[in-house]
Order: sequence, then C-alpha cells, then structure tokens
Amino acid sequence: MRRASSVRFDSFRPAMILGSAIAFVAVLAPLVAVIWVSFFKNKIIGFPPSGYTLDWYLAAWEMTRFRDGFVTSLQLGMVATLVSLLVGVPASVVLARGDFPGREAIQALLLAPLIVPGIVAGAAFYMFLIEIEVVTGVQIAMTFSGLAIAHSLIALPWTVRLVTASLLGADRQLEEAALTMGARPLKAFWRVTWPVIRPGVVAGGLFSFVVSFVDLEKSLFLVGPGTTTLPIAIVNYLEWSIDPTIAAVATVQIVLIAAGLVVTDRYFKLTRAF
Repeated sequence: MRRASSVRFDSFRPAMILGSAIAFVAVLAPLVAVIWVSFFKNKIIGFPPSGYTLDWYLAAWEMTRFRDGFVTSLQLGMVATLVSLLVGVPASVVLARGDFPGREAIQALLLAPLIVPGIVAGAAFYMFLIEIEVVTGVQIAMTFSGLAIAHSLIALPWTVRLVTASLLGADRQLEEAALTMGARPLKAFWRVTWPVIRPGVVAGGLFSFVVSFVDLEKSLFLVGPGTTTLPIAIVNYLEWSIDPTIAAVATVQIVLIAAGLVVTDRYFKLTRAF
C-alpha cells in the first residue's frame, strides 16, 4: 500500500510542481511588472522603454497628495495596529481559554469584518457615524477619529484570529505547571505562554498595519475635506493620468510591506503563527 501510494504521488509530482510554478509566477509577475515600469524613462508607458531613470520617485515625493496621503495612511496604520493589539490580545485569551455562554457569538462578531464586503461595511459605518452625529451633535464622520475607528475595526479580526490560533496551539499544561509551582497567573502567562504566542501577536499586528495601510473602501466614505490616504491619492491620480509615477508609489508600498515581513520574520519567525 505504501509503495503504491508513493508511486501515485511520484506520478503527480511533475504536475504539482508545474501548478505551483504557475501560481508563483501569477502572483509575482504583476509586482515585478509594476517595479520595472517605475524605472521607465518615457512618460507614456510603452514597451520597450526608451531608458531608465529614478526621477519618478522624486516626482512622487514632491506631489503633496502622495506625501500627505502616505503620512495619513502611516498614522492610521499605527493607530489601528495599537488598538487591535490592545483589544484583540485580551479578547483572544478570553475566547481561547474561557468557557461561557455566547462565546461563539462573540467570536463570530469579532471576525465579522473579514466576511462583510469592504464597500458595504464602509457605507454602513458612514451611515452609523452620521446617525451618531444627528443624535449627539458630535461629528465623527469625515474626521481622523472616524477613520481611525474604522481602520481599527478592520484590523481587529486579524489580531484575534492569529492570536487565538497561537493560544489554541500552546500547551496549557505548561502554564498550569508554573501555577502549581507557585507562580502568579500573570507571571505564568508572561514567562510560559507569551513566548509561545508572541509570533502570533507580532503577525496579528503586522497584518493589522498592512490591512489598514492599503484600505480603500472604508476610507473613501470617511475621509474629510483636505484629508486623503495613499490608496485614495493613487485612485484620484489614475483618473487623470497614467505614468510611471503611480508605479513608483506602488513600488514604495511593496518595498515597505515586504521589508516589514522580512524583518519581523527574521526576529519573530512569523511562520510559527500559521
């Protein structure tokens, strides 16, 4: 039986390798194309390029819309990450370790933003904030605070999901042994459980930042006059011109996110969180 299974697997191996290679190329090809176009010298994108230059990166930085959008997206990403960690980690501990009525309902509620389409959630959240303004007279829609709340909501499910998975994979008997030896609950959690779930916490924070940084749908409904995020600035620019400036901006995004993944995986081994 084992020999037959091995022969069957070996017969499918070339097809599996070919399929994996095709999927790998399909994922990387658009990224490579964008990075390549960002160095084109000709203003109108065409192949082959007439030459290569770095001027488009300087032009993108000199444009106020991109510079301000980058700063706003960076601030929103940091706030969303902080809120998602402060709320998501304790919530994950309760959901993974607790046994109480309504546990599944709370977990489904916390993960709901992953299921609801972004454009629907953005419209619903905008109308909700408008209703709050009508009732209380306090404006939250079209302010940075409203944007930060919305981005925190879309970031929270990633932290909850990854940290909960890490907690379920941790051996609770080790923490119970520490408690038996006289350690306080908080100290036992910090010394025994935290090192095990730390990759999940870091992965949750990283994915929270990335999801917030590249969000477009909710930001479209909630940005106020004179405020923009980087994805919105890119979409607005594409309405009037298509040149390598957009590719340069997109390349900076790709490099920043890739660098964050590489650095955090180097020190925290993100693969342990999955």
